[in-house]
Amino acid sequence: MGELGGPGVRDTAMRLRAIGDELSDRFYERADVVRTLVVTLLAGQHSLLLGPPGTAKSEMARELTGRFEGASYWEILLSKFTAPTRMFGPVDVAALARGEYRQVYEGRATTAHVAFIDEIFKCSTAALNETLGFLNERIYHPESGGEPIRCPLIGAITASNELPSGDDTAAIYDRLLVRIEVGYLEDPSNFAALVRSAVSRPTAPTRTTVELAALQHAVTEGVPAVDVPDVIVDAVCTLRAALRRRELVASDRRWRQAVGLLQASAYLDGRPAVAETDLSVLTHVLWNSPAERPTVEREVLHLVNPDAKEALDLADTIDELEAQLDAMAGQSREALSEWVIKKAHNQLAMAGKRLEKLREEAAGAGRSTVAIDGVAGRQRAVRARVLTEALGMDASMVQAQL
Repeated sequence: MGELGGPGVRDTAMRLRAIGDELSDRFYERADVVRTLVVTLLAGQHSLLLGPPGTAKSEMARELTGRFEGASYWEILLSKFTAPTRMFGPVDVAALARGEYRQVYEGRATTAHVAFIDEIFKCSTAALNETLGFLNERIYHPESGGEPIRCPLIGAITASNELPSGDDTAAIYDRLLVRIEVGYLEDPSNFAALVRSAVSRPTAPTRTTVELAALQHAVTEGVPAVDVPDVIVDAVCTLRAALRRRELVASDRRWRQAVGLLQASAYLDGRPAVAETDLSVLTHVLWNSPAERPTVEREVLHLVNPDAKEALDLADTIDELEAQLDAMAGQSREALSEWVIKKAHNQLAMAGKRLEKLREEAAGAGRSTVAIDGVAGRQRAVRARVLTEALGMDASMVQAQL
């Protein structure tokens, strides 16, 4: 399909891919999360990391946003008592003593190019309207009145342990185009690697960066220049109809903004036009509650390539085996071993071989392997759990068996 034109454009995309690879190596089982965060920033949109405490949400956001040289970064942990001035500019006490009312904006949201807002749904009622204005229009209305201040914000990464519970914060939730679920590590071998990393001497990691000007050019010029072929427009229309049949309805604004994500995905991969593989990012856009996500994912992946349906059917089998393993907690080692020998081992092995074949066929035909790779990751994680929990194998030895 060709590549994006211009060495500067190609260099920016290449550097962003390198950043994604470096973060994926550092944060286990987070490759899709990291890529989606990069795509969202490239589209000039905001994202939500939704998941329990201790899943590296804050660390990932800081590590990613710290890769943009020259960018002003701002972060805050919100509470119901956070005042708007703490977010956008505290009062200058020295000036106040002279009878002047002035706010200090430097180092606050008002001057930030990238932002990380933790516990976003704990936003205070007093700060709600200003936070919405900041996210929606990139403006802040000073406490003293006067002309609104234009904020240079490219995009915000937000995080929460739970969904919004009231109508006030629901307005913020609606403005977060991308919603990414982040859970605890599933693969025991990855967990073992995480534990080892806590006691081993860290080596200096490769740290690719991107200049602020290059990022801004990508957002304002590079991404909008990516072509959206008619076949992609047709696919989006087909997806909307399929989701409506399942009573999943997204607003016209959300669909329109999603097109920018498709362009950003293609830009990141160095392609001049959106392809069907880019549609996979929509799995993080078109659901309101986590319970709806599997349905959205299935409909999206059916569009991405014809291999997805069988891969997702295999995912159902893998999920069923994991549920059986959970239900057998507390049973004797003999009972667990019998279940592995008679059922789990064969089904997981067959699923793994079929997924390898599907991936080979998809790659040979030039189709995306994203869906298949995701299911293959689940197969490895569940097989690792079976080996460690049902057969008692040491987690540090599991990786060699996969």
